[in-house]
Amino acid sequence: MHLLKWLYPGMKFKRWLLLFAAGVMLVSLGLALIFNYKYLDAIEEAIFRFVYNWRGSYDYAATALVGTSVVVVGVAIMLMATRFVIRSLIMVLVPENSGRLVDLIYEKRRLESGPAVTVIGGGHGLSVLLRGIKEATSNVTAVVTVADDGGSSGRLRSDLGIIPPGDMRNCLVALADTEPLMEKLFQYRFGGDSELAGHSFGNLFIAAMNEVTGNMETALKESSKVLAVKGRVLPASNEHVRLDALMTDGTVVEGESHIPEAHKQIRRVSLHPRHAAPVQSALDAILNADIILLGPGSLYTSIMPNLLVDGVADALRQSRAIKVYICNVMTQPGETDGYTASRHVKAILDHAGKGVVDYVLVNAAKVPTQTAQAYAAQGSYPVPVDAAALNQLGVGVISADIVSATDPGHHDPGKLTRQVMELLETLRSSESTGHSFTLVPR
Repeated sequence: MHLLKWLYPGMKFKRWLLLFAAGVMLVSLGLALIFNYKYLDAIEEAIFRFVYNWRGSYDYAATALVGTSVVVVGVAIMLMATRFVIRSLIMVLVPENSGRLVDLIYEKRRLESGPAVTVIGGGHGLSVLLRGIKEATSNVTAVVTVADDGGSSGRLRSDLGIIPPGDMRNCLVALADTEPLMEKLFQYRFGGDSELAGHSFGNLFIAAMNEVTGNMETALKESSKVLAVKGRVLPASNEHVRLDALMTDGTVVEGESHIPEAHKQIRRVSLHPRHAAPVQSALDAILNADIILLGPGSLYTSIMPNLLVDGVADALRQSRAIKVYICNVMTQPGETDGYTASRHVKAILDHAGKGVVDYVLVNAAKVPTQTAQAYAAQGSYPVPVDAAALNQLGVGVISADIVSATDPGHHDPGKLTRQVMELLETLRSSESTGHSFTLVPR
């Protein structure tokens, strides 16, 4: 059955097979003209004699059957020859043990025809989502925060004067379609007491690529080739920014990594300098997307810094894409203590303005007691879903089981992707039929 995949819609193979067949016919005609028609006459006469001896008289239907059989055999030989030619050429390019060639081509064509998805955020949550999205489409763009100032990224930012590569490295690895060893290499963190201690190899690689190419956007593009990345990873801005937080008690905390450590209620966050120029490719990805996903990830330190870059919030409002905020499963100590789902969305609207969120995707599965107790010991609790308050904000609610079976406190990449694609398909279907579609709390 796998041979039939060559003839599936979207494979872009049938047109070339027909062209190949036309070429064979022209060659056959040319050879007949060169070597004289009598040879074709001899073949035709032999077929007539075969049919006559078989049927006892001339039978047009039998002759047509023989002719059809010859065509079928010819097409089978063409297919076999084409397959072996392609295999001989592609064997040096396709990794070993990567499955049938037709399956690889079919999967690539399927992903290339997938919807345009733009994901905005940073941190661990963004990479979790990307691992699922890359299985549904290769037309994915991750717009990543550049406000990180801690760990290896913070040191490289300070020492080399580059925008922090850590979150972008995680996104590259999440979107990678490469050998597991390469993924381990990019995530490898040096130990010991040397100056390399604490640095990730992937961060150093991206930093070096930035020096070679001259800018981070090109560095990420070239790094994507090394990891065979499905999609693109873009910084929200190429400028050096600092994330500051104004707390409810009037104090100001400077630096993304210090904000959760203050353990105070956040009133508002801002970038310094306030007007950071956006990356134009990131704005284009927002404007041209079919669906835009905010999060999951830290509300104030991963998602919000992107929305504060000049032009990003405006592009979100202008985009005709469906805009979905993926709410965290658990609250984050020092950042969203006591927050409901509506408080998460309200914080986004307060910072970026109305029109940047159409729907919010919330978890409907109950977090097991044992898991909840383990998180509670760290000051983290399940986010309550106040659907009525969300609807009052003008946001539709999508409630579904989206948590991991192994760690119910975090999202599952596959479940998230299924919900996102189902939403997109449902909305597209409602638009094509002319019916209005409204999501209501479950």
